[in-house]
Amino acid sequence: MNLRWETRYRVALQESEEGFSVWVPGLPGCASQATTEGEALANIADAVREYLEVERQQSVG
Repeated sequence: MNLRWETRYRVALQESEEGFSVWVPGLPGCASQATTEGEALANIADAVREYLEVERQQSVG
């Protein structure tokens, strides 16, 4: 049996002169940036996956 869970996280997006900053308030330290909004959102999706993988590895030992 293959179970798959989907979890959604709220992201905060802020535009600046340099582009866009994005972070996940529910995941401390999980943040990214890019020159466009679309790139920033794609980057944060990658950052969330990596963050959760590190958390999973640390919980396993």
